Amino acid sequence: MQDWQNGGFGLYIHWPFCQSKCPYCDFNSHVSDSIDQKAWEVAYLSEIDRIAAQTENRLLKTVFFGGGTPSLMHPDLVAALITRIKSRWTPANDLEITLEANPGSVEAARFRAFAEAGVNRISMGIQALNDSDLKRLGRLHSAQDARRAFGIARDSFARVSFDLIYARQHQSLDDWTRELREALSMAVDHLSLYQLTIEQGTAFGARHAAGGLKGLPDDEIAADMYLRTQEICTAAGMPAYEVSNHARADAQSRHNLIYWRYGDYAGIGPGAHGRLTLNGTRYATSTPLMPQTWLTQVKTHGHGEATRDAIPDDEQALEYLMMALRLREGVDMQRYQQLAQNPLPEMQIAELIRQGLLARSETHLQATDKGRPVLNALIRALML
Repeated sequence: MQDWQNGGFGLYIHWPFCQSKCPYCDFNSHVSDSIDQKAWEVAYLSEIDRIAAQTENRLLKTVFFGGGTPSLMHPDLVAALITRIKSRWTPANDLEITLEANPGSVEAARFRAFAEAGVNRISMGIQALNDSDLKRLGRLHSAQDARRAFGIARDSFARVSFDLIYARQHQSLDDWTRELREALSMAVDHLSLYQLTIEQGTAFGARHAAGGLKGLPDDEIAADMYLRTQEICTAAGMPAYEVSNHARADAQSRHNLIYWRYGDYAGIGPGAHGRLTLNGTRYATSTPLMPQTWLTQVKTHGHGEATRDAIPDDEQALEYLMMALRLREGVDMQRYQQLAQNPLPEMQIAELIRQGLLARSETHLQATDKGRPVLNALIRALML
């Protein structure tokens, strides 16, 4: 068995357009007044055909439409892509097809059309449940819009996830506790709960550097928010299966599990990354960031890749370690050893277990609840 088969195979399609650019966002998203959706359909179909020819006879477990704001895609475009995908790969019986949506772009008829096209899971970027914080985050929707959109999604899809950001400006631990309890009362089967991070190259990054981003909780309060999140979600039957992701039993994001279990995934669209094992070699792929550059390249050169680089075995082992430690199930130590050609260091493992940061089963190494917030430090220690 090839290593990627431990995680499976999925397909990521990046739609790069948004109605506006959020000030905290460092994803590859762009605002455009005019989008030729037919031209994008032609390019996406061309890339689907190209990648499918290179990955024949694989079982496709997941498809993920990410962005940007994929709910701005025309449902006919989504339907055409899903039809082609199902014709080019063998789809799993429980093929998961996720589409990201923002509440401001949700209409009941559009969601019904996405469901008819084959989408069976929605991931919604709600981010906050009060209007003042939504405004600070640069979101175009209101809290009422978010609740309405969530209701439409719940009526249209059996599986619905939504995102919230905590450690926001002027947010107290009690504020977050109340908001999280409301979110859990709404939740269908999955929640993604992220601490606000200030990234370089974003509007928030520039504002923070200039001393203008006031009221951010300090590290101790942010850590308390993380711990409170774990307690409340676990009690509500939605424990963390990954650092920032919570789900009811058997409702984990199967697509994201492919990433964290270090499977193979094809990345199509501007700014999409991939990991593909071809002829026994694992490659990291990337694509041009700018939408028009990618579109033109597919049309003129017949492919949308910017780079395709072989990944050395030691880098594969490090990538696997970084991904798998995020999961509650942890790192398969034998699999790590096969990738690295060396076992994980017993002395460091023993010390981290003594400190209560790692736990060990017969086959796996897991970060504990105490260790999960300091994963980077754990990884550095294990790579000594």
